[in-house]
Amino acid sequence: MTVEVAVATVQGKAYFLIVNKLKERDIPFLSLVPGETVPTDVKVVITTEQEKHLIRHERILVYDGETAPDTAANEIRKILQGKEAYEKIVIGIDPGEVFGLAFIADGKVNETANCFSVHEALTKVKGVIREVDFAVTAVTIKVGNGVPTYKELIEAFDVALPMEVALEVVSEAGTNRPLKNNKHRRGLRDIASAIRIAGRAGHIYPRRKPDEASD
Repeated sequence: MTVEVAVATVQGKAYFLIVNKLKERDIPFLSLVPGETVPTDVKVVITTEQEKHLIRHERILVYDGETAPDTAANEIRKILQGKEAYEKIVIGIDPGEVFGLAFIADGKVNETANCFSVHEALTKVKGVIREVDFAVTAVTIKVGNGVPTYKELIEAFDVALPMEVALEVVSEAGTNRPLKNNKHRRGLRDIASAIRIAGRAGHIYPRRKPDEASD
């Protein structure tokens, strides 16, 4: 298998955070010491501001410690797909005891996650769209209506997210979601539901104007 990502840093914390996020996203990588020759198959090298001058490569991504690892991983995924920017991002959310989240960019599942509160789900979504340029990328969040919690979730999104983000409520009718005792299986089930929700047409949730949101 061709490895197209290299992590080139000897800074322990940065390496730990970057590598953990790449593993979480199932993005293969190789580790280099800054200054080592970069293999020709590598499309992007991620390093730190202090070490970037040691890297000889046409595509260097700098992790500055202030940037969330999610943001760096999103940028790497975009580079590997040969895109400067996504045209459309759809985020499917299956609310419940466990919130299943699926982030789909231009038709491909880029990331999935489980969250355990409205606040955690909101924080995760904010992290994903933080670097989005809404002038070139359309963002839609689709929330399943299978449990009453969906109202609290979509209202929180309405208040906290940029007005450019479209919100939709998606019916979960006909979805077979049997409960399982195994928490890991339940988490996978919620993610699978979130992916299905992202692919369904929903009803547009009218966004409040900024002055309404502050009332």
